[in-house]
Amino acid sequence: MPIVANTALPSFQRFQQEGGDVLTPAQARSQKSRELHIGLMNMMPDAALEPTERQFLRLVGACNSSAQFFVYPFSPSEIPREHWAQEHISRHYFEFEGLKTAGLDALIVSGANPVFTTLPEESFWAPLCAVLDWASAQVTSTLCACLATHAALLYFHGIERQRLPAKRWGIFSHRVSQDHPLVRNIDSCFDVPHSRWNEITLAQMTNAGLQVLIDSDDAGVHLATSADGFRFIFFQGHPEYDHNSLLKEYKREVNRYHAGETANYPPYPDRYFSKRDQKLLDDYAEIVKSQRTRGALLEAGNFPENDLRVNNTWRDTGEMIFSNWLGTVYQITDHDRRKPFIKGINPNQPLAQIV
Repeated sequence: MPIVANTALPSFQRFQQEGGDVLTPAQARSQKSRELHIGLMNMMPDAALEPTERQFLRLVGACNSSAQFFVYPFSPSEIPREHWAQEHISRHYFEFEGLKTAGLDALIVSGANPVFTTLPEESFWAPLCAVLDWASAQVTSTLCACLATHAALLYFHGIERQRLPAKRWGIFSHRVSQDHPLVRNIDSCFDVPHSRWNEITLAQMTNAGLQVLIDSDDAGVHLATSADGFRFIFFQGHPEYDHNSLLKEYKREVNRYHAGETANYPPYPDRYFSKRDQKLLDDYAEIVKSQRTRGALLEAGNFPENDLRVNNTWRDTGEMIFSNWLGTVYQITDHDRRKPFIKGINPNQPLAQIV
């Protein structure tokens, strides 16, 4: 369904060039469609700022709903930024205080790049907690991605995430754990990307009263909700990832190895590269190791990125979950975006009337 380009955000144009349905504000006003107003709290570092916008726009834009989607990106001023990134935010993003006044029907909170040992030390911690407090009372449903999930569960439930023995990195098979409107019409088994050093376990979530909807024997919990089933949605995996997101992470780790920032050459993400692609990357690894030994400059153009054939085996499921999510928001949120629910919806049991 259409996304309304309510600012000159370049990601709107990029999404339209990819085939997404984008309306100008004038076109939106000429149609008699229900609007949904969705916040996007983007806490990602500078290099990932615009890719994160596009990834979530794709998931929202693929939703099967009759609504027009207005998306409002915002980012805490406390996060240190380079000049160009701050310029992008100043030009295209919204102020949270203004969004609080205007109201939101739904909210997406992105992951972030932690730099400290504990989350309360991070620059985004205080503003994130303020947003979560506001959303818990004023927003129909808030979706937290990866690190935002860890932060929210620490803030609301005191759950400390657990350090993994090795990075959980790759594509993992998952299954639906229970019936729920969010997982309606989803295949019983499907792929999900993960990329993280920490996790909150199934036991930690269930002990806190959360509803676990999707998990994996190898990767742990992917999707859970708050005890009420809808006010907060928690992802540990990355349904928003592009087909080449893990590839770019792998390339970055290769560059870090060559620069001497890490001692060991990076392993492949699990179940991501084909044997053919691994052969190409093995050959490139020999070049990198030789150049590092000789102290030579890394010739970036030699990385065989354009020769690799990585596939996206998770997008359909991610799009279905987002469609189910926003479709449910559409059913129970008030026409006045300052009010989280239509009359008759119990905030503590928001799904009681959903068939």
